[in-house]
Amino acid sequence: MDSFYFDYPPSYPNSNNQAQSRGLLSSGWRPLNREFDWEHFSYLLANDFWELNNKTMGAMSDLADALGRNQYAWWANIFNLFSENTRYNLEEYWDYITPQPPFPDYRYKDVLMTETPVVQSVSRDRIPIDFVLNRLQEITVFKILAILDKPDVITQYYLDRYFYYPINRFSQKTGINSSSSKSSKDFWERLEILGTVYACWEEAKVWLQVENMGRGKRRYTLIANNIAPLVNKATYNLAVMLSGYQSRVGQVQSHFPIRTFPADIQGFTDTVQQAILDQQQLAILVHGEPGTGKTAWTQAVAKEILMPLGYVIFILDHDAVENFVPPTYLEKICLVINEADNLAQDRSVTARHDHTKTEHILSLLDGTLYQSVIDEDGIQLQQRLVVMMTCNTTERLDRAMLRKGRVDLMHHFAHHFV
Repeated sequence: MDSFYFDYPPSYPNSNNQAQSRGLLSSGWRPLNREFDWEHFSYLLANDFWELNNKTMGAMSDLADALGRNQYAWWANIFNLFSENTRYNLEEYWDYITPQPPFPDYRYKDVLMTETPVVQSVSRDRIPIDFVLNRLQEITVFKILAILDKPDVITQYYLDRYFYYPINRFSQKTGINSSSSKSSKDFWERLEILGTVYACWEEAKVWLQVENMGRGKRRYTLIANNIAPLVNKATYNLAVMLSGYQSRVGQVQSHFPIRTFPADIQGFTDTVQQAILDQQQLAILVHGEPGTGKTAWTQAVAKEILMPLGYVIFILDHDAVENFVPPTYLEKICLVINEADNLAQDRSVTARHDHTKTEHILSLLDGTLYQSVIDEDGIQLQQRLVVMMTCNTTERLDRAMLRKGRVDLMHHFAHHFV
């Protein structure tokens, strides 16, 4: 999970403060007034009696000073109650005896963050892998917000003041009931944010923290007690293509159902399906001449087996394999690597500078790349990985790749599709 930061809003000149506060009010925000709560007051009385007593006496002293000035008329002393100094002292006391507005529970262990807009950096030397993975994370965050639907409360902290956004305006303005991540994103992007916004879904135990980072950028942070079920729902049927030619986030597609493949491949598919259910990590290698349906079979398995089980599919080309690390917030990941014989070539017969891709694939297969150091409280402990590879021949593959523990299942595709 990504780490998050709690930044306090910057200070601005007083002339701008009032104008910007009026901007919040005109865009639908309302001042959030702290209300007296007997339960909170009883807690202070039982657990912080002396501090409560001192602050109460101090507030009474401030009132006496404001009303007891001998050199002023009685009506002038009444007006003095509303002076800036008196109001400040009384508000400080009121803030002490009333509960604070709700804040995120930072003890929650699961955090998922995205910054918008996601900007692609152009480079001739590498594919935009970071951009696509950031887009996936952004899509996941806003799909989760669409699933959560209307929050219980939306507040904003800005220039030492609290505001709230009426919840009834949330549903009327956006139509979130359609569970559309686009409509959810539209609402949060249209919402006027000058400081830090907090939204809470009490039943789901999820908080959203939105920070204005300036220059049109915002940081959205989901803080949850258990975010894994929401991520699984949000990423259902998602596929990611990482390639130097075309990289995008979309949906799983397959043009050839598994039942259309020859009997031996269907039998092998049954074995693969059972292994996917039984094993936390699985590597599959299918090989055969071009035109035998290897790639079509991986698409069919992704569509009919892995997608219903909640796996996110990543289709990687040569450059992507060398730089890819499985996202830590996803519980189930499938990697599809085509033409593996051109990637994991035998290191004994290739130049040394070609070894990087081979070693990266090997570390993916045995888990050393992403599970050498894991957070015991995070999702990585339960993360499941399926790697499906295709190649024309196994003769050029590095011998270490074919050893036990790296590739679990192999099958030769001999049937040529017409």
